[in-house]
Amino acid sequence: MLVFNACDPVGAGGVSGDALVVASIGAHALPVTTGVYLRDTRETAGWAALPAAAVEEQARMVAEDIPVQTIKVGFLGSAEAVATVAAFTADYAEAPVVTFLPDLSWWEQPEIEAYLDALRDLLLPQTAVLVGNNTTLRHWLLPESATDRRARPTDLARAASALGVSYVLVTGLALDGDRVGNVLASPEAELFSHAYERIEAGFMGAGDILSAALAALLANGSELTHAAAEALQYLDQALDHGFHPGMGRAVADRLFWAETDDEPAPGAADGDAHGDGPHPIHIPSPSNDIQH
Repeated sequence: MLVFNACDPVGAGGVSGDALVVASIGAHALPVTTGVYLRDTRETAGWAALPAAAVEEQARMVAEDIPVQTIKVGFLGSAEAVATVAAFTADYAEAPVVTFLPDLSWWEQPEIEAYLDALRDLLLPQTAVLVGNNTTLRHWLLPESATDRRARPTDLARAASALGVSYVLVTGLALDGDRVGNVLASPEAELFSHAYERIEAGFMGAGDILSAALAALLANGSELTHAAAEALQYLDQALDHGFHPGMGRAVADRLFWAETDDEPAPGAADGDAHGDGPHPIHIPSPSNDIQH
């Protein structure tokens, strides 16, 4: 599975996060880096883009060596990179493209407009599934009703279909009670919906997780509706096991399935016997026959 995405130093999203998700699903990620976020858990301060030619060379070399089953597109960082990725995906039209539209509110308005124009004109016509938060997609696809919370996922799917997209996976729909809805929709109907209890924490990287999981499941041969259901269940569990690594937003645990129910060793959680810090990590010496 080929992944176009940014490098995220927080580890919440980007190519490193995608690789964890894809491996968890049982596929192999081919991560193509498009640039580097300048951010921590509190804010995104900027963006350092790679030249579009470097993005293209990464993708061409790996795709000519390894068969590509699906393509996930995350944040590309410039209109030039969008054009490059669109040209690449056109040459590998047999691989379904899952495109994630992240929140770009941290970016300068001229860059946002140029980026979205390139996405709309060049990449969406090749996108099988567009993934995004309800508010983000509504402001982009239905600007005349940007403040209309009654816009349905099928309305978004019809707007996306006019740009060449087959399906949308919409997240963050407000439901009755304290629940959040997520819907896979075509222009004609809602194909699958899933709701879960709202978690009282702001997360980074949730959309990257969902889109990567969906693309990985498709790469493994899952039918679209089943893949959406499994991807949403995976995201729900990852968020439920999330944690706060810093002073800002939370990060999902994409390896939640690897946790065990074993009780920790006595004192493991509370430091050493004297209570003055954690136990040191013990790294055993190699046996004599492999020492250098």
